Amino acid sequence: MNKKISNWLKHYLEEANMDCFVIGISGGIDSALVSTLCARTGKPTIVVSMPINQERTQLERAENHIKWLKENYPNVESYTKDLSVLFDKFKSLFGDEHKLALANSRSRLRMVTLYQIAGMNKGLVVGTGNKVEDFGVGFFTKYGDGGVDISPIGDLTKTEVRVMARELGIIEDILVAKPTDGLWDDDRTDEDQLGATYPELEWAMEFENDPEELVGRAKEIYYIYHTFHNQNKHKMELIPIFKKHAEIK
Repeated sequence: MNKKISNWLKHYLEEANMDCFVIGISGGIDSALVSTLCARTGKPTIVVSMPINQERTQLERAENHIKWLKENYPNVESYTKDLSVLFDKFKSLFGDEHKLALANSRSRLRMVTLYQIAGMNKGLVVGTGNKVEDFGVGFFTKYGDGGVDISPIGDLTKTEVRVMARELGIIEDILVAKPTDGLWDDDRTDEDQLGATYPELEWAMEFENDPEELVGRAKEIYYIYHTFHNQNKHKMELIPIFKKHAEIK
């Protein structure tokens, strides 16, 4: 599978007449896998660490992965763009009362940074969202990490991502780290925010039987999944467009 994805990435880059891939590196397994798949194309690959008052262990994992990539793939170039001062200035305009809005603003600042680098290098911004995040619970920022040109792992579950990352030799610290979106001042995990693990959410995403037959934790997971799925549909569907000739109800 990893060879198929890398070939697909290479073909898309060439067909788009672009020169390189640009990927944000968070210290998590998704961005580690995506950047490795891009590097394996042999095409120029730019990886970018963008700390914003980052928890130190997240930053160290990102730095270690970038070091590993550059040691193994000579086509990889890296940048570190510390956005902490920029974010703090932005936050000073609004205060810090609305924590979730500020967390999403971190993601959007990173998206702008990636597109600036891509524009300077004739590059494609490569998405790092997996299937559960992008099409299950909508666990991404609209016009933040959801703003990308191409999505190589959007049809892979987190379990599949882990298997592929291990096959490609990605460093152990990343393989065993608990998933986190890196948008907060602390080290809260995705599970802390979602209330369920990725394997549990994968099960709920595939469940097609009568939910009334579920009991205990299974029923709880099912409703966690569908609560997130329904409230985040606006991220996963096309923007509604008023049709001037449509019948008004």
